[in-house]
Amino acid sequence: MFRRIHHIAIICSDYAKSKRFYVETLGFEVVREIYREERKSFKLDLKVGATYQIELFSFPSPPARVSAPEACGLRHIAFEVENVEDAAQELRAKGIKVEPIRVDELTNKRFTFFRDPDNLPIEIYEE
Repeated sequence: MFRRIHHIAIICSDYAKSKRFYVETLGFEVVREIYREERKSFKLDLKVGATYQIELFSFPSPPARVSAPEACGLRHIAFEVENVEDAAQELRAKGIKVEPIRVDELTNKRFTFFRDPDNLPIEIYEE
């Protein structure tokens, strides 16, 4: 069912420091940097190998708890699947609660989330 990791999203507490670390220290190439005024948030897409796989986010005063959706730390892990509906059905058949399927407003691709036993959100994203 799962083909590969689609992307990893990380929320940071200090955007400039984290950007410097990921770009200058670790050497990831910047694909795109966006400031979203309505959310007072930066989004930095970073290339890992042949394709970008890390999304670095900033939010004003993110909560410290990692279980909150916009908390510092790992935001979610995303796996690419051939068909989101089929994958969601397979997860549900295994007793896993899956959120309703949504459409990414930027790519028009379908995606949804489920959670691991520690409440970490995991995304499945249609190829």
